[in-house]
Amino acid sequence: MSAGSVSYKRHRFPSELIAHAVWLYFRFPLSFRLIEEMLLERGIVVSYETVRRWSLKFGVAFARSLRRKAARPGDIWHLDEVRVVIHGRPHWLWRAVDQDGYVLDEILQTRRNTKAARRLLTRLLKKQGIRPARLVTDKLGSYGAARRKLRLTVRHLSHKGLNNRAENSHLPLRKRERVMQKFRSPGGCQRFVSVFSAVRNLFVPPHSIDNALSRHIHRIRAFVQWDNATALTAWMRQHREELNKPKLM
Repeated sequence: MSAGSVSYKRHRFPSELIAHAVWLYFRFPLSFRLIEEMLLERGIVVSYETVRRWSLKFGVAFARSLRRKAARPGDIWHLDEVRVVIHGRPHWLWRAVDQDGYVLDEILQTRRNTKAARRLLTRLLKKQGIRPARLVTDKLGSYGAARRKLRLTVRHLSHKGLNNRAENSHLPLRKRERVMQKFRSPGGCQRFVSVFSAVRNLFVPPHSIDNALSRHIHRIRAFVQWDNATALTAWMRQHREELNKPKLM
């Protein structure tokens, strides 16, 4: 889906407000009720249920558009899995990140075995279109078995201390899980993490950026990409022109 296909028709609230509410939800650890309160402080009366429906309807479309315009990821893949309990049943969220901490893909599965690891690697190879220069995992043997089944000849480093990049990538999601009081369903979890990671990939500077000016420039560019993904380019241009008009004293 391109940015131009994002449609706000039949919504009585302006598109910039809808996109802003969706951005707040997926970018910060906020509940729907907190976003409702934040908008009310600005004089905008929107129910938390409306914000929830906006997130469901537009979140996936925005994330898909962001991925189409995403920069080329790194060639070192860090793989890891984290336990997620949904309705008392354990699931495993398998995730792959590159050397800059950008999430490449993640998939929720009920198993923690070779078949699940192979599914993650197969999706990665198909989506990325290239083979990595190196795989980095923890000591779980399923990764090595899956690599052999797929006949990948890339170098595989298996050591818990080397895989901090992937393990640290679970922390933001853990914070959101606590705010949301756990996920309600496997499908809802998968939908949320796909949008959450796409938005986070866009706005969080890579680890190679180590000064304030570069981080500021990175965030400005991120907002431009967000405007394009949410089809707000025309509105933002008009808004900035109005702000730049000289005021009559």
